[in-house]
Order: sequence, then structure tokens, then C-alpha cells
Amino acid sequence: MARASRIPRCLVGHCVCTCPLTRRGLLAGSTGVVTTAAVARFEPAAAGQSRTETFAGTFTGVGTPDWHYLPVEVPRGVREIEVSYAYEKTDTGLGFSANVIDIGIFDPSGHDLGDASGFRGWSGGARDRFRISRRRATPGYLAGPITPGTWHVVLGPFAVVPPGVDYEVTVTLHFGRQPKRFRPKPAPRRVKGSGPGWYRGDCHLHTVHSDGRHTQRSLLALAREAGLDFIGSTEHNTSSAQLTWGRHVPDDFLVIPGEEVTTRAGHWLALGLPAGTWIDWRFRPEDDELATFTERVRGVGALAVTAHPFSPGPGSTWGFDPTYADMDLVEIWNGPWTLDDQTAVAAWHAMLVAGRYVPVMGNSDLTTRARPSGCRRPSSARRRCRPTRWCAGSAAGTRGSPSPARSTWRSRRAWATGPPAAGRPSAPVPPTSSTYASPSAAHRGASPRSSGRWPRWRARSPTRTAPPR
Repeated sequence: MARASRIPRCLVGHCVCTCPLTRRGLLAGSTGVVTTAAVARFEPAAAGQSRTETFAGTFTGVGTPDWHYLPVEVPRGVREIEVSYAYEKTDTGLGFSANVIDIGIFDPSGHDLGDASGFRGWSGGARDRFRISRRRATPGYLAGPITPGTWHVVLGPFAVVPPGVDYEVTVTLHFGRQPKRFRPKPAPRRVKGSGPGWYRGDCHLHTVHSDGRHTQRSLLALAREAGLDFIGSTEHNTSSAQLTWGRHVPDDFLVIPGEEVTTRAGHWLALGLPAGTWIDWRFRPEDDELATFTERVRGVGALAVTAHPFSPGPGSTWGFDPTYADMDLVEIWNGPWTLDDQTAVAAWHAMLVAGRYVPVMGNSDLTTRARPSGCRRPSSARRRCRPTRWCAGSAAGTRGSPSPARSTWRSRRAWATGPPAAGRPSAPVPPTSSTYASPSAAHRGASPRSSGRWPRWRARSPTRTAPPR
């Protein structure tokens, strides 16, 4: 668990919270260990002045909590909250880091499990500071009123190993008149002039609003360059990007709002959410809360998609029901083809043989400056390709309209292939609602261009046990 650390008091204008930590449960219905620090209280100040308090502590790697809350009592007259933190993560040399501390914040409206009204942002381990005001906020965070009351900075220690990791969190309140309010501008709900047809896209992408390196504008430019018709916006554990896509998206392109719900026991996509909808991630399999949140997603007309179920990274492997009973789809191809994708396809095949059908998809999960759902610009003769999602129907003609999107995937009018080639497929034969389909090129990771033709549907009865070929 976390323990308090007494550090020297800072100079004029800065205070240090050195009170011992207290432990108490904060999340209703959560079995994960949760701790909280003593409340940091700020004295009021005149406009133009600032007040700072600092929390310090250690996560030892023994009894480490899932979530550690730092309560901050915010007085009236604050125009902006600024938070920064420092710790030292450990590079394991295995493609992931240990001793990671994620960060986010809730306002006085609430911070219990599922309490969306109080959520004000999350950046995980992607940033070491953020700011929130009524008009602006750091990507990943929500602009809005700085309400007086108890705010909670939340730390999420992850993969902590002994002897542990020290942290220091600095909270600064800037006083003054609050600026004009933030005006959201989500992506338009419709693409004018579009209708039934085949559309290609990538439903798992990240920008600077979580751990991506692309801005929304640069990601859209690359998506257009890659020949996509639509993308899914799926930032980790935050809804901030959903509120600003309308500033960047062109009239002939579809952005599907969503979220990658990044739990400690697997990730899943909430795809097709109404703009501004936030889905909580602070639960584990033993909490028996997954169905609660996937039903909430379906209740607003969106889809729940298991993401990269066999990814070997800590927290990325699917630790919930392996039959995906609470999910709508499974992402069996994630990024460049690797062994975990092959394992996912083999597991899906086994489910088909056993007589259970679950729709699947493939996405790029792009976070770097590589190209989405296509081939990276090659540094050698070898090309590494990312999957492309093809959909049939009118779903791509309606932005944010969840019902067509749900019917498209659930009725099997979709497939995953390699990178898109120029033009749309020449009238592939879609399966009926009573069949499943498998394009042969997709299973070999080949693109329609490299195979010399567009994949043809191979329709089979769902009662048959033969695998797709």
C-alpha cells in the first residue's frame, strides 16, 4: 500500500501535505484495494495569485492499491487547476515498463464507480502534467467550471515491484475570474450524399488525447491518405476527443466516437458512443461489473468489443469471461500480424467448431506516427501491414448513429483485410443474416491488391462446424 513520506517544507507560496495516509474504500461495489491521502486544503487568494500543495509517498509493491486518491479542497475564486507529478518508471526490456503510475482527476460531483458526472479527465502514464479551466483543458481532460469543493486526483499504480516507486504530486490553484465556457464541437452525425455501399475504416485509433502521437488533424490526414472512409476514436479511459472532432473532420469523412476501456484485466472498445459519453474502467473480473458497463454501452446504441484478447502486455490480456458472453465483437487482429493475433484467430476457430459464433474485427490500434490501417512507410523492402475494416450497408452514411453500425457488424456484413488498395471492392457477395463469412485473403494477411482481386465472401451455415478457409 502507499505510505506517506515527510519531505522538507517548500519556500513561500508552497505548502506540503505531510499527513499520514488513511485507508478506506471509495468505490461502491469495487473489490480492488483503494487508498486515500489526507485532504489538502487551500487558503483563498486574490485574483492573479496561486497556491500550491504537494503530496509525496511510495508504492512499495506489497499490497499496492489499484487506485490511490489525493483529495484537494478547492475554495471559491479558482480559475484554473494545474497538476504535475514525478516518479521513475522501470524499463523491463520486454516491451513494457514496471513501476508505472497513471493519473486522472474527478471534480466534486462524484468519483464512485460509474459516476460519470464527476469525471474530468485521465491521461494514464502518457503525461506528467495537465491543466483544467472553464474554457480549456489539456488533451485527455474536460474543460468546465472549477467548482468549489473536494476534487480527487487519482493515481493508478501499475506493475509495481519491490522495493517500489516514490512519487510526488504537485497541485497548483490559479485564482481569478473564470473565462468563457468551453463549447464542444463533436463530429457531425451524417456524411451528406452517402448511402448503402462498401466502406473501409479503422475502429481502434489513438491521438494525443491519450497515448497517441498524432493530433486529431494529423490522424485524419493519414487516414485519408490510407484510403479510409471512417475511423473510430477510442482514447484510453477518456471522452475528451469526442467533444472536438468537429473542428477537424471534413464533410465527407466519418468519425465514430468511442473509448478504449482500459481495465487492469483486459481492454475493450466502447464503439459508437454518443459524443461526450464516458465509460468507467475501475473494476476487475472479481467485481462482476463488466456486464453492467457493456449493457450501459448497448443502452446508448453502441458496441462492446474485446480488444487484443491475447496481447502479452501486463493488463492487456483478456481476463474476463473467455467466451465473450457480455461482448458484441472480438478484435482478433490488432496491428501488424503477430503471434497473439494468430492465437486469437485459433481461439475464435475453436469457438466456431464448438458451435458458438462471435463477430470479429481487425484494427491498427495506432498510437505512433505510422499510417493507420495500411502499410507503414517501409524502411526496407519488407512491409508490415495493419488490418483494414470493411463494412457493408448504410452505417458509414450516418455519423454517430449507432443502430446501423450495430446491425452492420451483428449481421456479418463486414470483414478485415490487409491495407486498402485504390477504389472500393467490385460488388463482393455479402452473406445473409443467417451465415458467417470469411474472406480468404484476410486469413493470409494479404491485401486485395496483392492477391490480384477483392476477397469474395464464403458463406457457411452457422450450424456447421467447418472453420472459415
